[in-house]
Amino acid sequence: MSYKSELQKMFDLQKFGIKLGLDSMKSILARLGQPQAGRRFVHLAGTNGKGSVGAMLQSVLSAAGYGVGFYTSPHLVTFRERIKIGAEMISEKDVLSLSARVWAATDPQSAPTFFEFVTAMAFLYFAEKKTDLDIIEAGLGGRLDSTNVIENPLTTAITNIALEHTEHLGATLALIAGEKAGIIKTGVPLVTGALPPEAAEVIWRRALELKSPALIPGRDFTVETTSFDRQGRPTINYRSGALVLESLELGLAGPHQADNAAVAITICEQLAGRGFPLEEKHLRAGLRQVAWPGRAETFPAGAWPPQGSPARAPLLLDGAHNPAGAEALARHLQTMTYDQLHLIVGVMADKDITGVLGPILPMADHLYLTRPAFSRAASPGLLWDRITAAFGPPRVPTTLHPTIPEAFQAAAAEARESDLVLLSGSLFTVGEGRAWLQGLSEVESN
Repeated sequence: MSYKSELQKMFDLQKFGIKLGLDSMKSILARLGQPQAGRRFVHLAGTNGKGSVGAMLQSVLSAAGYGVGFYTSPHLVTFRERIKIGAEMISEKDVLSLSARVWAATDPQSAPTFFEFVTAMAFLYFAEKKTDLDIIEAGLGGRLDSTNVIENPLTTAITNIALEHTEHLGATLALIAGEKAGIIKTGVPLVTGALPPEAAEVIWRRALELKSPALIPGRDFTVETTSFDRQGRPTINYRSGALVLESLELGLAGPHQADNAAVAITICEQLAGRGFPLEEKHLRAGLRQVAWPGRAETFPAGAWPPQGSPARAPLLLDGAHNPAGAEALARHLQTMTYDQLHLIVGVMADKDITGVLGPILPMADHLYLTRPAFSRAASPGLLWDRITAAFGPPRVPTTLHPTIPEAFQAAAAEARESDLVLLSGSLFTVGEGRAWLQGLSEVESN
């Protein structure tokens, strides 16, 4: 079977939707010989930020010479982004080999979900590659997420909590926090980002019950942003007990990345006492060199689009797809210098469209409504209707474009040297846009 056809077979498992629970996952792993058993993990959960924290961790640990696996979702352009060791994505050959073995381990009477299948592949891949440490990002919630078969991680982290997936996790921050607190393990250190009080109470109580040492921002560690560069990348000072790190340059842009970096550094402190010593030079190099595509990622003026006349304005890609992410993006835009903002947006129809767009719409001087070639995507017309119903007709020039390349071309033609073009609204939108910018014909289905 070819790589493309095998991917389609795996993506077809999405028809089974989301099934929270661990029984199926445990059954598959048992048939595979428990590849996750005895391994060393960092387990991450949170509404936003866990991918950035994971990318920072992998970058720092790789700078120190450790072989570090990273399992994340979703991908932007290629499925292979989900399973990486250092900077290297899983190969097509390994995807084919591992998927065949996972298919053989599934129960034909009870098909796994897509996420269960891929999680099993990741555990098997990292075990066979003999990585030193694996960073595992929860997919949905925590307590019943397929990744929560990890029994004794070196440390866990909950980056932040906001309303998300309420149909699965609950309608309040406290209920969502209860689900994410499910990754906390007895005696295992927990690092948290800044949490709303309603969520913090639930998580800290659970940590206390399990005698899990909780490391909390403002009490156990602090971070201070001292400046931003022209792309909005912060320089920070970090303090934790006797450890003081000043003038740390971050490779990821946005004010919120200071908080993510503080969580990542605190996790590194915990790992240093559990067999993964690090030097300051590794922290500095890893944080400075980290890349996380599609999250406040800049394409300079002249470097895009791939067809036609080069754009005079820079392009920013950010996959903010929930209100909390959109608010972080809005704060990032406030640190940047530009005259007019040309905003290209595509949002999934089943998302909180007005919540995703509300924080950034007031900042736009030109608006381009579009959609990725994805079945769940809202049409430009639907976006117009939702925006108009919630905020009134846009007061800035607004155009509707059936495809992302058409929206790109329109914005590139209109934006001046002193302007900024932004593509946002969904990781699917950013993934398709990024694929087109790289000259690729399509995104591997998500």
